Amino acid sequence: MNRLSPSASAPSGPPGTYDVVVIGAGPVGENVAARVVRAGLSAVIVEGELVGGECSYWACIPSKAMLRPPTALETARSVDGARQATTDRLDAAATLARRDRFVNGWQDDGQVDWLKSAGVDLLRGWARVTGERQVTIDAPEGEPQVVTARHAVVVATGSAASLPAIEGIDEAGAWTNREATAATVVPTRLAVIGGGAVGSELAAAWSALGSDVTLLARGPHLLSSWEPFARDAAAEGLRSDGVDVRTNTVVRRVARQADGTVRLTLSDGSVLTSDEVLVATGRRARTDGLGLEEFGLRPGEWLDVDDTCRVTGVPDGWLYAVGDVNHRATLTHMGKYQARACAAAIVDRAEGASVTADRYGRSSATADATAVPQVLFTRPELAMVGLTERRARERGLRVRAVEYPLGQVAGASLSADGYRGHAKMVVDEEAGVVVGCTLVGPGVGELIHAGTVAVVGEVPLERLWHAVPSFPTVSEIWLRLLEEYGL
Repeated sequence: MNRLSPSASAPSGPPGTYDVVVIGAGPVGENVAARVVRAGLSAVIVEGELVGGECSYWACIPSKAMLRPPTALETARSVDGARQATTDRLDAAATLARRDRFVNGWQDDGQVDWLKSAGVDLLRGWARVTGERQVTIDAPEGEPQVVTARHAVVVATGSAASLPAIEGIDEAGAWTNREATAATVVPTRLAVIGGGAVGSELAAAWSALGSDVTLLARGPHLLSSWEPFARDAAAEGLRSDGVDVRTNTVVRRVARQADGTVRLTLSDGSVLTSDEVLVATGRRARTDGLGLEEFGLRPGEWLDVDDTCRVTGVPDGWLYAVGDVNHRATLTHMGKYQARACAAAIVDRAEGASVTADRYGRSSATADATAVPQVLFTRPELAMVGLTERRARERGLRVRAVEYPLGQVAGASLSADGYRGHAKMVVDEEAGVVVGCTLVGPGVGELIHAGTVAVVGEVPLERLWHAVPSFPTVSEIWLRLLEEYGL
């Protein structure tokens, strides 16, 4: 990113004036603020909770810290020689203690120090947009403080768990992802409502820690946006780990009983009793209380943005929204990607440079439409990037899909005895490029970036053929897929 000249950055001015004001100090907001400062602008970030945001304390980091020990144990068990040295049970207390270390005991001192080292100011409190380029912060102590942005206000407030319209759910004290990633006691029985990524991962995590888990999905499948073979593998894996997976099941009523247990009445009339209930049925935008209605936006709604993450419909283009709050791709890594593009656009506009909507330009977040990578850390692991075969056909592409058993690759069979996995590649026949890939099997999350590079780079298959994978590694799956395609 280019640095601005001292005159363009305008570091001096009235107190409380910055070039950029960022609302929300999660990874996405942090990235915007740090990158504009690196380019020569001044920035302040406003946060009412922990610096580091949802991902650092109640989502990605703690959940993966909980999921890694059972995966590591399973990896050891899958190799003869290591298997004989393993124990039969996971140490739940040690697993939760390791999680606590990764979230620094829910203290944000380290994240605050990082902001300082990046040259970003921090204001504690809850922000409201009270005028054009003006933000008022209601601090925990003292009078409200007003700050003004010369160039941009960036909303990076993320999303929160959305409770479904189930009778009694509010009164029952249901867990959301926050309680589920911070709990210190393993419940004997846990009911999970929701068959998406959060529900599947947390069902796997708590089952491994010793809970008797029942996963309740409204639809006929878990993970409805994934390739059928991947979603089926996830359901099979959960069941083999002892999770009671029930599809086509609707929860009608939830009630906390006098003895502390939770009673769930299901759509078939049956009753499920559990010690805790976790709701993982979706997310909502954290835009309530921001004062956005003054600018024609609806509180609690997702914010529509263009490819530079500038909120559409706001005059003069000073308001931006990055990450979950714009609902383009609600994943931390995609939010950080948007932050990089957004920061570049803000800097370019501050310099007076024109910002074009070039596909894959440095100030355009266009990959979140066709090249989103994601990994699901269940057992087996799932990874995908780009379009599924069904989505590609719905978009009108003439595609051909090829598949290959991942366990037949030499590197996979060496990595685990009886390795089971599968791979699928979706090719745009007219363009001759990969538009999607899905992998299932142990460790496939570390393979998917090669697919991301192929999709984003639109590498012709004839050129991809010359990207030779090392032997014997699991990466040879790319060679096998190309051979299946006929190269």
